[in-house]
Amino acid sequence: MRFIFMGTPEFSVPILDRLNNLGEVALVVSQEDKRKGRGKKFTKTPVKIKAENLGLEVFQPADVNSEDSINKLREVNADIIVVVAYGQILSREIIDIPKKYIVNVHASILPKLRGAAPINRAIIEGHKKTGVSLMKVEEGLDSGAVSSVKEIEIKNMNAGELEDKLSLMGADLLEEFINEVEENKVKFTEQDDSKKTYANKILKNDLILDFHDNSKNIVNKVRGLSPHYGAKFNYDDKVYKIFDAEEIENSAIEVPGTILNSDKKLIIKTKDGAISVKVIQAPGKKAMGIDDFLRGNKFEENYVIGGK
Repeated sequence: MRFIFMGTPEFSVPILDRLNNLGEVALVVSQEDKRKGRGKKFTKTPVKIKAENLGLEVFQPADVNSEDSINKLREVNADIIVVVAYGQILSREIIDIPKKYIVNVHASILPKLRGAAPINRAIIEGHKKTGVSLMKVEEGLDSGAVSSVKEIEIKNMNAGELEDKLSLMGADLLEEFINEVEENKVKFTEQDDSKKTYANKILKNDLILDFHDNSKNIVNKVRGLSPHYGAKFNYDDKVYKIFDAEEIENSAIEVPGTILNSDKKLIIKTKDGAISVKVIQAPGKKAMGIDDFLRGNKFEENYVIGGK
């Protein structure tokens, strides 16, 4: 079969790699390269890098729904279009292009967590399990009929660890779907819209820790924002990021946000206990384990993060 693959971030890469073994990937569509880093140099998307390594043609339109872009996609004469975290809403003209199907691999158990950040939100919201779903692409947001789902328990994984596992599961799901297409055994089930929830994009305010929250919620937020974002707090007019922490029991009467210990550990009071910071990053520095960090950095005990 002949495929078009549409994807952009690291999550999409293993799925593209698998699809390349299942047929002819005639075109890879990815978002435009962006300027990143201090030098503001253009950085290729992870999917573009993988596609070039595989010797595949890459197409990066500013607007995938433009007339020129649609004509380019039509010329491929694809049997199936596979969409994985591409980053642009597709028009009806594109949805109607493939001869057989246009499908999306989405990192949640649909209809839960439709939208841009399902992996992060699943952890932040304290879900016990999540998964990947393969669905038909339609004009609604992640609302198409579902072919199949794979589930996984989240346990103590952070967003990066969960992303890696879900990406490989998504590749398996896609391979099973392609086999079903070849055997003419594909079945889709409509989503139950009454059970839908949304995983909104991670915004700047989502990164800020509130120590007046419960320890469990704070640790979930740290895990859900690690390693791509980091959960932020302000100390002495400087912004620090936490990438790993654990809940600890603590009956101290200090107000939430109080630094209880900053000798060999960094213990911060919460609403119902405390958290112990395991990995932290100072402004302009690399993230490091708290032991190494505290050898060269000091936090004042009894300082209240966020004020009294």
